[in-house]
Amino acid sequence: MTPSDSPWDHSCDVLVVGSGAGAMTAALRAHDLGLQVLVVEKSDRYGGTSAVSGGGIWIPDNSGIAALGGADSPAEAIRYIRQVTHDEIDDGRIEAYVAHGREMVDYLAQHSRVRFEAQPAYADYYPEVDGGKPGYRSMDPCPFDARLLGAEFARMRAPSPGTLMMGRVAMTMKEAQVLLCRRPGWLGLTLKIFWRYWRDLGGRLRSPRDRFLTLGNALVGALRRSLLDREVALWLDSPLERLIEAGGRVLGAEVRQGERLLRIQARRGVVLGAGGFERNQAMRSQYHPQPSRSEWSATPPYNTGDAIRAGQALGAQTALMGHSWWAPTTHVEGEEKQRALFVERTLPGCILVDSAGQRFVNEAAPYTDIVYAMYAHDAEGARSVPCWMVFDAEFRRKYPCGALLPGYAQPDWQVPKQLRSYFHKADSLEALAAQIGVDGAGLVASVQRFNPMAERGRDEDFHKGESLFDRYYGDPHVQPNPCLAPLAKAPFYAVRVDAGDIGTKGGLLTDVHARVLHEDGQPIAGLYAIGNSAASMMGRTYPGAGSTIGPAMTFGYLAANHLASLSAVAQAADSPALSV
Repeated sequence: MTPSDSPWDHSCDVLVVGSGAGAMTAALRAHDLGLQVLVVEKSDRYGGTSAVSGGGIWIPDNSGIAALGGADSPAEAIRYIRQVTHDEIDDGRIEAYVAHGREMVDYLAQHSRVRFEAQPAYADYYPEVDGGKPGYRSMDPCPFDARLLGAEFARMRAPSPGTLMMGRVAMTMKEAQVLLCRRPGWLGLTLKIFWRYWRDLGGRLRSPRDRFLTLGNALVGALRRSLLDREVALWLDSPLERLIEAGGRVLGAEVRQGERLLRIQARRGVVLGAGGFERNQAMRSQYHPQPSRSEWSATPPYNTGDAIRAGQALGAQTALMGHSWWAPTTHVEGEEKQRALFVERTLPGCILVDSAGQRFVNEAAPYTDIVYAMYAHDAEGARSVPCWMVFDAEFRRKYPCGALLPGYAQPDWQVPKQLRSYFHKADSLEALAAQIGVDGAGLVASVQRFNPMAERGRDEDFHKGESLFDRYYGDPHVQPNPCLAPLAKAPFYAVRVDAGDIGTKGGLLTDVHARVLHEDGQPIAGLYAIGNSAASMMGRTYPGAGSTIGPAMTFGYLAANHLASLSAVAQAADSPALSV
């Protein structure tokens, strides 16, 4: 008896591997198209990287744009994506994404608990490029009430501490923008947010965790509640071991539960949505520019490339394996993952420097570009992997930085003991440079060059603050450039910045239906891949906020559509399926 002839322990039409936003969208859509679905998750929490993310999706020409007074078109979006990706992707996936992203969002709005809101002021990452927009395409998930999840709330992956006030209280992206630079109304908003948290007495008696879900937790919570409404099964602690195939067709998979190895039949197919390989050091060493460390990632520790390697074992093509959704990150003692510096480096009064003390990048550039610059600049005598974020006392007083709250809320003497090693502090730039192993004369020279440019509001070296995107998180109280201020007031501070990521980009190559392609160019029957298990259709770059989850959900939706169009190719084994 061959492995494919062995009895099945469980049968379904569609097996979805992973429980992030893309995987759950695929499961939801497949169920609604009449298919029996099983979702399996490697860890003991559902939500994947989506749960710790901002939860936004980048959807050109979405249905919310017109109501906000904006305009967009598929042609503009395609032209923009092609330009920022340098025409590297020319296989129809860009067109498929633009054509069906809006359709996916509208489907969820009509048939699930998921709601998104277009953000009129959140610009594309390269808005000056032809086809780029000053806003509207990025959509944030609407807040979700965790009480609707009941006991399932405890099984959801918690948000990243960096997205919470005081590491505990949830806030939306719009609220965060107001609070960041104390824009008008910030004090009242702060009181409102904390009142929202503390008035949930039932929640406070159970846990410090906020039941007002925002960002990625809101998206995952709404998707999970929608699957619960449909009684779609989700198994935790069930990692994928291997795919089962015969005659060139994937028939199911082996999934481990403790000491048991379960054979799951998938009559229509398997959808791989289990994330990337950023937590697999061997794969990073094989594919990534060096140095590259798994602990630099801002993602959960379970993304070890299991789905990608399972596809490779069947002869699947891969692409973009040397690339990630790069993001500069910092290490916080005791936390399971590093914190990404999405916002802080855009603010006035800070610079990024290499080991020679020299600036090498526009600090407010899209986060993927920061890490590309770190690797491109890295050289003997001028190491930029890692680099250092340097700022002065005025920056420290006004703004947060990674794990540090603004000084007005948390002066240095109140910083918890476990964070004392997070930053370096000195009364002079030379002394600070000595602490962090940076050339002192080079750092002093860089600051002396930078400060007059900052006072004039024009960064002649790297153009910080010139792009509309740069200024989104800038401080409107600082003029003429909300992203520039001199480093002039002692003491001075430094935080180490690593070449981190929020997921890998490389994965299994797929077509417009999310079918995995074999090395011979033909689809592998019964096998689909989405999200970071698939090679990104965004190429090496990052067109706008939500360019990770947006495609994951859209191609999850398209995979389900294709699966539903197929005839059932296998029947359940004569022996009854085992209950798990």
